[in-house]
Parts: sequence; structure tokens; C-alpha cells
Amino acid sequence: MAKAPLPQVVIIGRPNVGKSTLFNRLVGKKLALVDDQPGVTRDRRFGEAGLAGLEFQAVDTAGWEDEEPDSLPGRMRAQTEVSLKGADAALFVIDARAGLTPLDEEIGRWLREQDVPVVLIANKAEGNAGESGILESYSLGLGQPVPVSAEHGEGIADLYEALVPLIADKQPIEDEFESDEEEEGEPDPDAPLHLAIVGRPNAGKSTLINRLLGEDRLLTGPEAGITRDSIAVDWQWTDPRDGKVRPIKLVDTAGMRKKAKVDDKLEKLAVADARRAVDYAEIVVLLLDATRGLEVQDLKIANLVLEEGRGLMFAINKWDIAENASGLFNGIRTALDEGLAQLKGVPLLAVSAMTGKGLDQMLAAAFDLREQWSRRVPTAALNRWFDHALETNPPPAPGGRRIKLRYITQIKTRPPSFVVFGTRLEDLPASYERYLVNSIRKELGFGAVPVRLTMRSPKNPFSKD
Repeated sequence: MAKAPLPQVVIIGRPNVGKSTLFNRLVGKKLALVDDQPGVTRDRRFGEAGLAGLEFQAVDTAGWEDEEPDSLPGRMRAQTEVSLKGADAALFVIDARAGLTPLDEEIGRWLREQDVPVVLIANKAEGNAGESGILESYSLGLGQPVPVSAEHGEGIADLYEALVPLIADKQPIEDEFESDEEEEGEPDPDAPLHLAIVGRPNAGKSTLINRLLGEDRLLTGPEAGITRDSIAVDWQWTDPRDGKVRPIKLVDTAGMRKKAKVDDKLEKLAVADARRAVDYAEIVVLLLDATRGLEVQDLKIANLVLEEGRGLMFAINKWDIAENASGLFNGIRTALDEGLAQLKGVPLLAVSAMTGKGLDQMLAAAFDLREQWSRRVPTAALNRWFDHALETNPPPAPGGRRIKLRYITQIKTRPPSFVVFGTRLEDLPASYERYLVNSIRKELGFGAVPVRLTMRSPKNPFSKD
């Protein structure tokens, strides 16, 4: 049944007080990267949380630091300040073991000036080590602190008691007149498009998403590798082709460098998080940098996406500053057709995250690609294609013995997957399987999406195996 939006609870505090650990505890999943070093979280991360039936949207934020506005920490702080707009409550997290710091006091003063109700969280309060810090925190003027241990799950019941009076009256109400039942097994074309933006560091992934959203939602800057977590943002796009509003879940990911260059623990975690984002995506946009062209690492990322069976498209960013644009585009097109021989014709578009050029075309192509990725071929049409494909190019007969391909069936979509049944299929050359896959794409309207084809022979009843 349809639900109203969840109340929003923002988690705020200086670096390394355990905000992301608390966020993960509340949402019940390890969505945010966690490490002992400060400053791991850089962008806001959203997750659906629940405490004993109390539902809300938790928002993890970057650590609050006292730095110049133009610096990376300063821009992170600006993101945190923006996150409080529209929030229903804030959880101000301090480290009870470390006690109050001048930065805690500065954040407390700022929060007292805001209109959002605040719950003071004294984290890392397990044992007796946090008692003095808990007592000190009363001086912040934000009421009674709630001692918790986000890592060990202690004090969460007390946190529930503190949140109830703030958001209980904002709980979503189910609409009894709207059904959420869908036809089982059939993808919903109106469901949000899960679109992941991947690529090498500094290709402009976060800038591109900010341009789409029309706000500085994600942290950007000249420094490579700013994004660490895979950040999902729910958004709606008006399709200029028909004026229809289409929901999209945009996912920004950490830049993927060559393995040999990834020696930092946090970067390894970030790249692993980006890989998981690909796993959960439907369509993946691999962003290229027009000033650097196509590199071997881009093809490796592309192969990873295809191995996971996701729809893949390329977008050349920074097109507004590209030199010899026509030659660059044609060169990348040729290199892709050669480097991704298993998927010729993968969509390639030119875009500019700075000016907005080509972004509507990119999104339109992504929806078209998802339609192909989700397509199911009617049985009659599939059989007609199969008979014609075998007639046009019969399977070989190695050693004079015929390989019989009897019939084909589509077993699933997303990605489209087929099984061919026949005899002596172990002798069928890989080149013939490629012929069938390419013909499926061309003749049945699958375009440049991954197609899975499995060969299966019936079990011999006389075999002793």
C-alpha cells in the first residue's frame, strides 16, 4: 500500500564520533563506510530506519570541521549544514570517551540556533569510560544526553524513547484504497530506473549528478577521489520526448583506479562499495573524461558491468572543453567496438556536466536500454527466429556427425537469458554460439544489452553417470 514520506532524522557531529556506525545500526545494514580514521563520510547518505515500529529516514552526514569554506572539509561542512533543511529531527553525536571538544561546543551553538529539535547522543558510552563525557555534555544546553554504544547496540531503546515525541505524529499512514500488488515476475516499466554512474576518479560523476538534480547535492572539487560511499538519490526526470515524469534512483560511486594503484584501505573499501552499486543497478553509465579519452581501465570497468549482466552505456563528459571533438568521438567509438567485441554498438553519448549538454539524451537512452534489458520475447516469435537462424546458418557437423539444436526458450529477463536444448552440444563451437547471441540482439530487438545463452543436452537414460 502507498505510504506518505518518512520523517527525516539527520545525524550530525564532528569527525570520528561514530555517526556512520550509528547510521548503519539504525538502518540495519552496513550502508555507510566505517573506519577508525576521521573524515570517511563525505556525502550525505540516506537509509530507511526503524526502531520498534518507529519508521524514519536516517541521514548520515560528513564530519563537521572548522576549516576554510573553499577547502574540502569546508565544503563537506556546507553539505552537512544544508542537510538540516527540511529535517524533522537531528541526532547530535559526541564521543563520550573523548569528552567535549571546542568543535562539539561550536556545533552545539549552531544547533541551538536552528528550528529542528535535537537529540544529544553520547556515543561510545559502553563501560565506565564515558561517564565524565556524558556529564560534560549537559553544558551544551541541548537537554539530557542519551548514552549509547552504536557499535554494540547499547542504549538504542533510550534513543527510541527520545525520538518518539519528535516524530511519532509524522509516521507514514498506509492508503487502504491503493493496492501495491504487481504482477509477479513481470518488471514494472514505471518503477524507478536504478542508474549507477561509474568511472575513473575525477571523471565528473558527482558534478554530473548535481547538474541533473539542479543543486549541489554531492560534494565536488578538483581533488580526485572525493566520493567514497556509493550515494543513492531519488529523483524525478521529465522526459522531453513525451512530457512524462519518470522516477530515477541515481547512484554516484567512488572512482575506480587500477588495482595496482589502490593501496589505501579506505579506497579499497570505496571501490568494493562501487562494485556493489553495480550489482544493484539496472543500467550503468560509464563516464569518460574527454580530456583523457578511453583507457584500458575503462574497458576493465565495462567488462565488470557486463559480467554482472547490467545494461551498459558510455558518456564522454567535459565535452565543452574537448579538443578535436569529432575525431575524439569516432576514435572512442572504434576503440569500444574493438575492445568490447562481445557487445558491439554499446551506446556512446557526448555530455557536459558543467553545461548540461546531452544529459536528457543520456537519460532517454538509459530508459530505452532498460526496456531492451527487460524484454521478454513471445514464444511464437522466438521459435520463428530460431528456425530461421538455423536455416540461414546450420550448425556444423564435426566428424560428419550432426549437432542437433531442437528448441530454445527464454528463462528470464534482466538480463535476457535463453536456453538452447539439443544433442552433442559439447561439440558446438563458440563461434556458433556467438552467431546465435548476435542474431538474438539484432533480430529480436535486444540491441546492445548483455544476452545470456546456455546450451543444455537431455540426460541420456542409458548413461551410468
